Amino acid sequence: MGRGRVELKRIENKINRQVTFSKRRNGLLKKAYELSVLCDAEVALIIFSSRGKLYEFGSNSITKTLERYQRCCFNPQDNTAERETQSWYQEVSKLKAKYESLQRTQRHLLGEDLGPLSIKELQNLEKQLEGALAQARQRKTQIMMEQMDDLRRKERQLGDMNKQLKIKVSLEISSLEAEGQSMRALSCPWNINGASAGSTSNFPVQLPPSNNNLMDIDAEPVLQIGYHHYNLGEGSSSVSRSMGLDSNFMQGWSL
Repeated sequence: MGRGRVELKRIENKINRQVTFSKRRNGLLKKAYELSVLCDAEVALIIFSSRGKLYEFGSNSITKTLERYQRCCFNPQDNTAERETQSWYQEVSKLKAKYESLQRTQRHLLGEDLGPLSIKELQNLEKQLEGALAQARQRKTQIMMEQMDDLRRKERQLGDMNKQLKIKVSLEISSLEAEGQSMRALSCPWNINGASAGSTSNFPVQLPPSNNNLMDIDAEPVLQIGYHHYNLGEGSSSVSRSMGLDSNFMQGWSL
């Protein structure tokens, strides 16, 4: 006797329903695999159980198969919008996973959340830290050497500027000394009586002539207005001198 037909209705017994679901699910997945291999077909199978569990099979890729299905079944506009939405969703998922991975790596580098790591992962983390420490020390040494070279260059520049300033100051002092010597050479003591015997003057002092030579100077013609009063009580020499002067004055003004 063969197996009788099974009535297609919901199995009320929960255990029997679960057993039947498991058997037929495996058979369906097997049939989908055989169909994709034997007929070179692109098969995508998605199954959700009554409890919400997902079971899937894809000969190529379920995502690509679904995109191909959307391109074939929907309008071009709807297909474009859906494809963009799907691509954005995938991009967001990738970025979210990458962000979580970076956060986890950062915590590990800071020495946090090391419990779930295995010995191999801890060894890799230790190597990464040692390499980062070596690079940081190398960079620090390079920066210090560059700063030392810069300070040496500034020191040489300041030394050259100091030498130039010294030369300039010495030239200024020598010029000031030369000007002082020239001013002392031009200055001379104005001593008419010759108190210092050793001092010499570039300008000779002319003394007025003595009284003995007053008579030797020829009298210049002058205009005399009024009378000359002579003192008769003086000696003959004074009278004769005055007469001589009068005669000279008269001769000078005579026509």
